[in-house]
Amino acid sequence: MATARPSAIPKLHPQLNADETTLAKLGYKQEFHREFTPLEVSGLAFSYIGVVPSIVSVLFYAIPNGGPFAMVWGWAIAWPFIMCIGLAMAELASSAPTSGGLYYWTYSLASPRCRNFLSWIVGYSNTIETITGVASVNWACTIQITAAIRIASSDQAYTATNAQLYGIYAALVLSHAVLVSFGTKVLARLQRLYTLMNACLCLIIIIALPIATPPDYRNSASFALGDFTNSSGWPSGFAFILSLMAPLYTIGGYDASVHMSEEASNAASAIPWAIVSSIVISGVLGWGINVSLAFCMGTDVGSVFNSPIGQPMAQILFNSLGQQKALILWCLIISTEYMVASNCLLVGSRQTFAFARDGALPLSRYLYRINRHTGTPVNTVWFDAVCVLAIGLLSFVSTQAINAVFSIAVTASYIAFITPITTRFAFKNNFKPGPFYLGRLSFPVAVIAVVWMVFMITVFFFPATPQTTTQEMNYTVVVLGGFLFLAISWYYCPVYGGVHWFNGPISNFSPAIGSENRSEDSMSEKEQRDADIFVSAVDV
Repeated sequence: MATARPSAIPKLHPQLNADETTLAKLGYKQEFHREFTPLEVSGLAFSYIGVVPSIVSVLFYAIPNGGPFAMVWGWAIAWPFIMCIGLAMAELASSAPTSGGLYYWTYSLASPRCRNFLSWIVGYSNTIETITGVASVNWACTIQITAAIRIASSDQAYTATNAQLYGIYAALVLSHAVLVSFGTKVLARLQRLYTLMNACLCLIIIIALPIATPPDYRNSASFALGDFTNSSGWPSGFAFILSLMAPLYTIGGYDASVHMSEEASNAASAIPWAIVSSIVISGVLGWGINVSLAFCMGTDVGSVFNSPIGQPMAQILFNSLGQQKALILWCLIISTEYMVASNCLLVGSRQTFAFARDGALPLSRYLYRINRHTGTPVNTVWFDAVCVLAIGLLSFVSTQAINAVFSIAVTASYIAFITPITTRFAFKNNFKPGPFYLGRLSFPVAVIAVVWMVFMITVFFFPATPQTTTQEMNYTVVVLGGFLFLAISWYYCPVYGGVHWFNGPISNFSPAIGSENRSEDSMSEKEQRDADIFVSAVDV
């Protein structure tokens, strides 16, 4: 791979293990503790997806755009395309396992004429993706908490004000920031609990829900697998395409493990397999959950979608299990959603840290710091949390405005995914495969992935219904466009813009960002020792 880093290691230094050697080739010294085992990093990717709570969050995309048919077959159609994206990403992750991931790959593979700009755009798109991902999951968790109150009440008439919703949302975000500020070892061990709870919840929905559902709400196979209910106003074909937002959002974030590359052992193999395994497992379990829901939702699809509880999934559980059991299961879903949100902030903080390490973000000199007590980037955790709190203010604009964070998380990720996958084949470079490599299948898989993502980005800019108002419009293009406009403006800003100083990934074997005036003599003994190790390991 043609990178910004020296790439040959003729003589390995005895103080560098295999992961540190790979990272040194990419130009970075080891800063995090590699506490994540391959199993735990796969668990993180799976629990980051959070199949059941994610399906709960976006079921409102599928039900009005095809009902049971869209829930079942939309998932089955979207999954192979998601797998193509994941396979293309896994090859890149195996070749260069670094927390910078997507924007690092872009810089390494693109032409020198445009690699700075493309890397900048990918870095900001990836940062937007991870931050809006945290916002979307916390907002979903907020709505699920209010739904729990409605389930518990006798008349299901509770209605939260915007201020109350934002208060719950803010409390969730701040609690996650505290949790994610802990040390890497604690966060790594938590993945075992998160993975277990997510897996158990999937099995409960797939196995226990059909058993407990009364005959009145059990559907025939012809209804569950073939009934197409379109209440969106769009033509049926286009409505079905819009319903694909549900599986695409749910099986999203498989790049989460990429941003943990510098905290995982055997990263060149563990990260790509975490990507692929999370998509496979989530795809199978998610399809099973949707089939179960289609058979247990009853034939009155409209009443499920317009439920007084405010959540289609909650209404299905209420009908099948009764108030008390539904409330218990719903609280388990909320707990799992909370875990998903904490992982989103964990992954997002690592992406922000990596981008700040290369000086691309405002306040990079403050964000690129490792807390000496926890060994984690606490500053970026709280920076992301503040950004998430700011995004939550969209809830005071309209429901559609805050719901836009779901589609922004997908569209921003696709912009970040498309660029490095394309640059690998569009420009002349010496891409060097890692342990995970598709061989001759690489190019056709990449083409399918890119064409699919371009198509779906276009679709997700459309509103939910053809007749829309200012408040009901799709704010995805407005919010995402605004973020990208600011990023591009910051890049081309006269005198101070990134075009004048951003040169892609920067080796951290040099003095820290924001300390440009430090001389070699002023480096600490540890920094000098690290630099000596790097020089002895890498052919300069």
